Amino acid sequence: MTMEVRRDPEGMTFRTDEQHDDTAARRRDWEERDRSVTDLVGDLTSQVAHLARVEAQLAAREVTDKAKRGAMGGGLFAVAGVIAIYGGAALASAAVFALWLVWPGWLAAIVVGVALFILAGIIAMAARSKLKRAMPPTPDETMDNAREDVRAMSGRMER
Repeated sequence: MTMEVRRDPEGMTFRTDEQHDDTAARRRDWEERDRSVTDLVGDLTSQVAHLARVEAQLAAREVTDKAKRGAMGGGLFAVAGVIAIYGGAALASAAVFALWLVWPGWLAAIVVGVALFILAGIIAMAARSKLKRAMPPTPDETMDNAREDVRAMSGRMER
């Protein structure tokens, strides 16, 4: 017998069994017969409202987690950019001085500057593609869970 246990942010626990004990099933049938339709609809309404609250909380938490990861990545990207600027300036100066031995100084500076702009464009295109893959920060997992819940509820209502 397998059992699935789901916990929600409000601390409630739900259990679903694949196999049911005959006596427990008979007892539930008897209890359901004694309950009015109004009671059943009220229970259904409160359970659906609870499920919607839980799914909304999970979605908010998932979006927050994704935003934190994106902010951390952006901050690290900025730090790397600043360090790269200093390193690039040193290497550019060295390249200009090296080419100055062969060409006039102004030509060496132009060649090194154009090469650096080309390199910056290539890196910017790679960064743009990475950022596009991270956006939008939607709660994909929570939305999938909500779709499963809707499918499960609609399957029970048809019975």
